[in-house]
Amino acid sequence: MTKSTGQRVHPSAAQQRQIWNRWKQGERIAEIAMALKRPVPSIQTWIGKAGGFAPRECRRAPGALMLREREEISRGLSMGESIRLIATRLSRSPSTVSREIQRNGGRCRYRAISADEAAWHRAKRPQCCHLQRHPALALEVAVKLRLCWSPEQISGWLKRQFPEDREMNVSHETIYRTLFVQARGALKKELTAYLREHTRMRRPRVQSPPPGPYRIKDLVSISERPPEANDRAVPGHWEGDLLFGTLNCQVATLVERHSRYLILVKVDGKDTNSVVAALSRQVKRLPAGLMKTLTWDRGSEMAAHRKFSIATDVDVYFCDPQSPWQRGSNENTNRLLRQYLPKGKDFSHLTQAQFDRIANEMNGRPRQTLGFANPAEVLWQAVASTG
Repeated sequence: MTKSTGQRVHPSAAQQRQIWNRWKQGERIAEIAMALKRPVPSIQTWIGKAGGFAPRECRRAPGALMLREREEISRGLSMGESIRLIATRLSRSPSTVSREIQRNGGRCRYRAISADEAAWHRAKRPQCCHLQRHPALALEVAVKLRLCWSPEQISGWLKRQFPEDREMNVSHETIYRTLFVQARGALKKELTAYLREHTRMRRPRVQSPPPGPYRIKDLVSISERPPEANDRAVPGHWEGDLLFGTLNCQVATLVERHSRYLILVKVDGKDTNSVVAALSRQVKRLPAGLMKTLTWDRGSEMAAHRKFSIATDVDVYFCDPQSPWQRGSNENTNRLLRQYLPKGKDFSHLTQAQFDRIANEMNGRPRQTLGFANPAEVLWQAVASTG
């Protein structure tokens, strides 16, 4: 079937391979469409119906009959040879040859090409996925998704809860695939609304360029941070940043490096006096000694860092220019927070109590980097052990 322009409705096999190769390399749909000279909706539909997952390549099983063997069977039948003689020449069991002939029309109607195409078609039949075979597991996954747990957190938690029960274990990729490919039928489509990134397909990660540096007076470089802060061995060393919404609203995020414990601080503005005043009030509420150092990006909101250090007795260190990865725990947590505070959303109306509830929910989630324990229990266990 063709369009009026003579272009195929569906991509050819070669184009399909190009689509998926470019998609996995992180190209956008518009770029793929331009490279293949096809309409953007065509590429969007093709990738979307597969949930963003490249289809698995269909391969023959090691012991399956090959096309050349089927051609030999066809020639043998046309010459009136017995099944046993054909099987001996192919070094196959007579029962294998007999079943092959019977399932493809019998001695009179057997054709090698048709039989080979039918075998490929049977190999592509839909298979029941893991979550569909185990309803109790699917129910557990659905419950955790509604709590805004990520598929990776769910997978890790299940491994801790059911270490010996393989039926109650599932990979995070299987959860994503079951959500985005509704033909599997194990998880409802509306559960995708609970994912952090509200999308209906699996997208490759694309790293955004780092922000430019700011000049801050009397800053202390991260290279001078104490060794105990670098190795995350003890609690008390934090990373901080501002998370921005629309209409010039923002909230300060503080993440403890050892436990990944999160604190959200409502700020009235992004100027340094407003930020430092809000952070100082919050830090003074913490138990004594729980915050020893704070590492910040080179944002101008911490230009008054000396004032903050004098008020809280907390030393402030700054990342190198264009190196936000040096605050990796904070950067990752900010990304997770976008599930609650998405880009383009006005959250200036939220109160500190509402921010606290978001932080508490985040601190109760299992984290892969903590062996799927949650930040709250890791922090308080560490504090209790150090007295």
